[in-house]
Amino acid sequence: MKEYVFFGIRFIDGDFKSIKLLIDKGGLLVLPAAPALKEIDNNIKYHNALKHADIALFDSGFFCILLNFLKKIKVKKYSGLKFLKEFLLSQKNTSNMILSIDPSNKDKIINNKYLKSIGIKNFFHYIAPIYQSDLIEDKVLLNIINKRKPKYIIINLGGGTQELLGSYLKTNLNYKPSIICSGAAIAFFTGQQARIPLFFDKIYIGWLIRIIFNPFVFLPRYTKAFKLIFLMKHIKNNNN
Repeated sequence: MKEYVFFGIRFIDGDFKSIKLLIDKGGLLVLPAAPALKEIDNNIKYHNALKHADIALFDSGFFCILLNFLKKIKVKKYSGLKFLKEFLLSQKNTSNMILSIDPSNKDKIINNKYLKSIGIKNFFHYIAPIYQSDLIEDKVLLNIINKRKPKYIIINLGGGTQELLGSYLKTNLNYKPSIICSGAAIAFFTGQQARIPLFFDKIYIGWLIRIIFNPFVFLPRYTKAFKLIFLMKHIKNNNN
């Protein structure tokens, strides 16, 4: 396992076992994608939330490629898709309580069915309201978590929102759970988004599957991600 600090964010390059040992200590894990990372220069709150995270994984293949070519740093892509799959497998038939924060009742029903089907037994759901982009706080959620104290909190919301919510929970909860910002990863398993075989994800073309599945949403998003090239040329990295 190796640690890098880039854009002030603590990235970890390691396998599932080493990452899980870290996250089991409690804290916030984020998986910033390239389309979201390119916003850090003009979205201070999002950037601060990423810097507040205890662990960031190299979810973006594009980011890994840029690190190699522009900074001469070779890291392995570790997508949210792969991490969530391995994490859920590790929780099969355990007694650990998991909270799934979902964007809608429809997602809750679908995710509930999926979690049961893979042997996750001890979990409950919370349907997130539509949060204001400039202020994310949720005292109702805070009270529920403080009362029920799940060991793991999985935030299945969009990038830019989930990280702020995760940071808010980390700051305000009265104990230290493991908060995982895995975004839409679970939707690839349930079929809500294009099913991406891990092989395609491993060879860095998961983005292409997403574009084919929904070009009107993902093509503009990934095109804008090229802005990350210019950000990286001017930002130094600190390596441990």
